[in-house]
Amino acid sequence: MAIREIVEHPASVLQQKCKEVVKFDKKLAKLLDDMHDTMVAADGIGLAAPQVGEAIRVAIVDMGEGQDVIEMVNPVVTAIGGSEIEVEGCLSFPGLYGEVERPFFVRVEAQERDGSLYEIEAEDYEARAILHEIDHLNGVLFDSKIIRVVDPSEFEEVDEDELEGELS
Repeated sequence: MAIREIVEHPASVLQQKCKEVVKFDKKLAKLLDDMHDTMVAADGIGLAAPQVGEAIRVAIVDMGEGQDVIEMVNPVVTAIGGSEIEVEGCLSFPGLYGEVERPFFVRVEAQERDGSLYEIEAEDYEARAILHEIDHLNGVLFDSKIIRVVDPSEFEEVDEDELEGELS
């Protein structure tokens, strides 16, 4: 396992639609392990493969607090619901924070690192993190969804739960 360099905007790999994963092997497992180490080292809660220079459909989310790490290979959103506006950040945009509107609920079908299929449902901040990472896999960056840029000086006024680590 290794900590990789996080690719920052405006790198072209961040703006392209990623390719589907077809080989579920040790290389994929190492990438997922490296991504987790990189995300933790950067104090993030999510990371997508293009953020470490790999244009493939792989992303992780780790909400902490004893929850399992969510590894999503070839994720597909199958349902969304509700809507909320919250502050987001992104490891590929250091220092940029903004209010972004996203669905409150999401259902996703994805594959595990071994290729087996699973389905996950999430709400609130977990749903936001999952959708943020899936956007990365489609070349959609959070700065294109910002309704209002939030200056870090405003953070005292924002609920601390909203800013526990940056999304990828």
